Amino acid sequence: MKKIILANPRGFCAGVDRAINIVEKSLEKYGAPVYVRHEVVHNKYVVDELKDRGAIFIEEIKDVPEGAILVYSAHGVPLSVRKEAEEKNLTMIFDATCPLVSKVHVELKNLHRNQYEIIMIGHKGHPEVEGTMGQVDGGIYLIENENDVDSLPIAREAEKVAVVTQTTLSVDETKSIIAKLKDSYPNLRLPKNEDICYATQNRQDAVKEMAKVCDSIIVIGSKTSSNSNRLKELAENLGVRSYLIDFDYEIQCDWLDGVSIVGLTAGASAPEVLVEGVIKKLQSYGFSSTETLNVVEEHMVFALPSGLRT
Repeated sequence: MKKIILANPRGFCAGVDRAINIVEKSLEKYGAPVYVRHEVVHNKYVVDELKDRGAIFIEEIKDVPEGAILVYSAHGVPLSVRKEAEEKNLTMIFDATCPLVSKVHVELKNLHRNQYEIIMIGHKGHPEVEGTMGQVDGGIYLIENENDVDSLPIAREAEKVAVVTQTTLSVDETKSIIAKLKDSYPNLRLPKNEDICYATQNRQDAVKEMAKVCDSIIVIGSKTSSNSNRLKELAENLGVRSYLIDFDYEIQCDWLDGVSIVGLTAGASAPEVLVEGVIKKLQSYGFSSTETLNVVEEHMVFALPSGLRT
């Protein structure tokens, strides 16, 4: 019998849920349009749904008209963006930055204030990285892999050097980069707590468990979603064929050739309705049994801004 193994946890995390709610409740309270700086979360289905309800996604603050409602995306924004927005005559600004990303921002500014040189592990061009590095004026360096450590312009004997990370990275890959940093910088200050967010780690742990029993793994998430890409890469690194899709119609028949057990998970910005669609599609290919693999229960909830609470 062909079987689907469904990962738990999967899909929306607390930060994504909060960010989408902020846009939805802004639309309910103030009416359309509501302007959102960058995609509020990296998921095509979610963004298109919000567009249909009256959200307008922009990249530049200059494109927000006077008197408008503005929402910052879950990834966070540089201080320069906040300053530009605050200088405009806007009715209201709501910050949908994930509280776990905001925690890294606070940590970074404290380090900068104490004259640390800061190394950030992350993906160049990702909005979270741009937002985090934009919290300080200089003294911060981005690396993406172990090789980048060798080219850092920081003296090996530096007494004040610290590291922070993008929240949606691969847990295992980040550990190896930090290990090399510790070898290179004896005085390296590590984060007080792991910067990798709980949801990213939980979803990766679930994929590790699925990889033990599955012939193939399908990850639901957009190509722009960092945490979704890391889930696909993790499965592949564990020797399991993996595919990243937005919608059920992207599944190709030959992906399932010789597959008896297929694993199914979703990135932290992918809604459950997409999971349901993929399950139905897989059932049409003969995967008649569905079993849930429970790794950990999540109960995290983040409060909405005071102006949007019921």
